[in-house]
Amino acid sequence: MSNKVSGSCLCGKVKSTVEGPFQKFYQCYCDRCQKKTGSAFASLIFTAPDKIEWHQGQALIKRFDLPNAVRFSNCFCTECGSQVPYLSRDGSALVIPAGYLEGDPKITPQANIFCEEKPVWFEAGQAAAQFDQYPT
Repeated sequence: MSNKVSGSCLCGKVKSTVEGPFQKFYQCYCDRCQKKTGSAFASLIFTAPDKIEWHQGQALIKRFDLPNAVRFSNCFCTECGSQVPYLSRDGSALVIPAGYLEGDPKITPQANIFCEEKPVWFEAGQAAAQFDQYPT
């Protein structure tokens, strides 16, 4: 069943719609994904390369392919720095940062990968107090 989900970067200058059903959803803890997200992991959804319709902002997208890496890439809006969808280096998949999407992709994470590279503070963060907004 088809599932179209809109997405945009933080500043709203890059916009698209992606179409499911989506094939994979991984949370990657590799040190490269930690660097590209500034967080503990990257949440990445994978689908077929032709499942995206760009609405605006493609000219604002910059791509970085890590030299000497077989698969690692990062695409982002040059205005706000937000990650945006991109084709895998071999062109076989569309990679969608889950946070880019504004609706329900109707898929949940299926695997946590490169777990041996989780940051040392990750588990403590999971156990920390939770607030709906900034703590007082």
